[in-house]
Amino acid sequence: MTSKRSLSIKKTRAGYTIGRTGFAKISAVEGLSITASMEADFREFDRRGLSAKDRRTVIAHKYGKMR
Repeated sequence: MTSKRSLSIKKTRAGYTIGRTGFAKISAVEGLSITASMEADFREFDRRGLSAKDRRTVIAHKYGKMR
């Protein structure tokens, strides 16, 4: 019997939502990795229970281009 492995992919109306683990696996194939600082940010987002909108806002302020 074969076991099924899940990458935490959830179908939404606009497309697919890939979980953190699945995204990390895809990124590894592409040669990308998350820095320790980014990983700490994500843990902090989880701890604070930030919504997706709030997470995007924090990321945009921290890593976005200054105008």
